[in-house]
Amino acid sequence: MNSIIVDDEPLAREAIQLLASKFPGLEVSGSFSSAIAASKYISEIKVDLIFLDIEMPGMNGIEFVKNIPKKTLVIFTTAYPEYALEGFELDAIDYLIKPVKTDRFEKAVNKAITYHKLLESEISTSEIQHPGDDYFFVKSERKFIKIHFKDVLFIEGLKDYVVMQTADQKIMTAMNIKTIHEQLPQHIFVRISKSYVINVKEITSFDNNTVLIGKYEIPIGNSYRNYFFDNFIIKKLIGR
Repeated sequence: MNSIIVDDEPLAREAIQLLASKFPGLEVSGSFSSAIAASKYISEIKVDLIFLDIEMPGMNGIEFVKNIPKKTLVIFTTAYPEYALEGFELDAIDYLIKPVKTDRFEKAVNKAITYHKLLESEISTSEIQHPGDDYFFVKSERKFIKIHFKDVLFIEGLKDYVVMQTADQKIMTAMNIKTIHEQLPQHIFVRISKSYVINVKEITSFDNNTVLIGKYEIPIGNSYRNYFFDNFIIKKLIGR
């Protein structure tokens, strides 16, 4: 998988380069101190993954993301933890807090590799078809797959694709998260950020900022928090 690093801090670029050099299957073909320089490069070379700093002079990381190819994956890197939630709400695979730890780097890259394989193989390339009382169909490899609502843990939006996470598989389909959410039962599936729709029946625990579904920790977006708590959480609380 071809990647580049975009960060105005030389030491930060070197740190990511070192971590990437130890990761099989990950190649760093370019390292840039500005988003403008990186933009010129990706207009000529196919890049699968970008390690992108958020705070940079000139064009920042958030502005840069709006102008990259749709299938290019992004892992944000930042020295400011307060940007983490914003990174999740954008079309980013993951975020890394500087100084980047090896285990977090590996987790983020593994996630990117998984998404990249899904994109390349085009596991699912159509929208939901004919929802039933407790299931729906998704087109996959020239056939329709039956999925029960109860089996979907959450749905993650990624550019023009969504990934449905069940207990044992990921299923990708080419539509945006707003469209798929509108076709699902609204009393079961709730949107908690720009990037995530969750199955409320599968919530393990939660706090003011995150929801835990099994082993998956999912951030709650600021603009979605009140609706989520008012309509799905408060009426279920006991002894508050």
